[in-house]
Amino acid sequence: MLYALKFALRYLGSSKLQTGLLVLGVAIGVFVFVFISALIGGLGMFLVDRTVGDISHVTIEAPSRDATLISARPDTAATVYQKAVGQREVLRTADAFLPMLEAMDGIRATSQQIVGNGFILRGQSRAPVYVKGVEADKVSAISDIDGHLIAGSARTTNSSIIIGATLASDLGLRVGQVINLQSDRNVERALIIAGIFSVGVETLDSRTAFVSLAAARSLFDLDQGVSRIEIKLDDLNAAESYAQRIAAMTGLKATPWTENNAQLLDGLRAQKNSGDLIKAFSLVTIVIGVASALLLSTYRRRPEIGIMRAFGASRVFVVVVFVIQGILVGLIGGVLGAGLGYLVMSPFPVPEQATSGSLPIDVRQGDYLVAVLLTVLGAMVASILPARAAARVDPVEVIGQ
Repeated sequence: MLYALKFALRYLGSSKLQTGLLVLGVAIGVFVFVFISALIGGLGMFLVDRTVGDISHVTIEAPSRDATLISARPDTAATVYQKAVGQREVLRTADAFLPMLEAMDGIRATSQQIVGNGFILRGQSRAPVYVKGVEADKVSAISDIDGHLIAGSARTTNSSIIIGATLASDLGLRVGQVINLQSDRNVERALIIAGIFSVGVETLDSRTAFVSLAAARSLFDLDQGVSRIEIKLDDLNAAESYAQRIAAMTGLKATPWTENNAQLLDGLRAQKNSGDLIKAFSLVTIVIGVASALLLSTYRRRPEIGIMRAFGASRVFVVVVFVIQGILVGLIGGVLGAGLGYLVMSPFPVPEQATSGSLPIDVRQGDYLVAVLLTVLGAMVASILPARAAARVDPVEVIGQ
């Protein structure tokens, strides 16, 4: 094996220009591989962060009490249970299991909420609004309202309200003004605008208002319990497993964000598949390039290979020499390409910090080791055909050429 390595290094070093171009071609292919990996991975994280970053990852609600069939025996009339009109599903035992949820590893934040629809009234103006009653210190627990404030404060009191910038603009509102909020229970309260936010999500900026839990209780005539509990996870990709665990522990309905974002997930899968296809083409290019170069080297070195065979070198030895050449080219080119990719992509901010319009490249998702290993494997496979061709050289035929 040591002699085979020496011969392989000698062959590679004897034609420095050809070897350099071959290694450069491999390096470019690997660079494309890691760049596409980082770009597709970063773009996926960027889209998910912008789409899911300000919504609940898991939402806990009371089990649905829609109409259910109670009796359907052939000899009796079917009996159907129908919940009363206007009846709300309420979590009345939230305080019992909330400490258990907050103690679970991987849960970043929880938020008890009372939600409902209503109208903001200002003079003759009337705008529909989705009201969220939250704890005073947890306005930003799920959506980063505090980080997207453009005026005022993100802390609610029993007499204050926080609204989106689009809604404020439509009604001509500003911090400190008093508005009337009317709920769908026909309860009306005067509230002071404490803050205005702009998250960049239309449903939040144009239709959502935050009030305190106490204010929401009076608005929606709810003496006890909450409408739901929203949960923020450290890893939003684990939402489905957490939802299953929470549902099993509490007996309540736990809905992961993935259930209501099927189209986004389909788009991300299609994007990933496109990236994998591009990476596969880059590997195929590497394999073809290495195979072509080594085949050319085989024909150029036929007399030398014939001399080796005449001096007793076995066919296996010749095959090993050319396979080692392929491995060395793949390894050197792979390391250079991966290193170049890391250096080029390092200055780009990670997707969590990327600004609008920037290129969301995630240097952490470059798949550097995978790229090098696949390149070495591809180069080794590419060298087999030239190696077999070299091993079949007849010393008698080529030495005299």
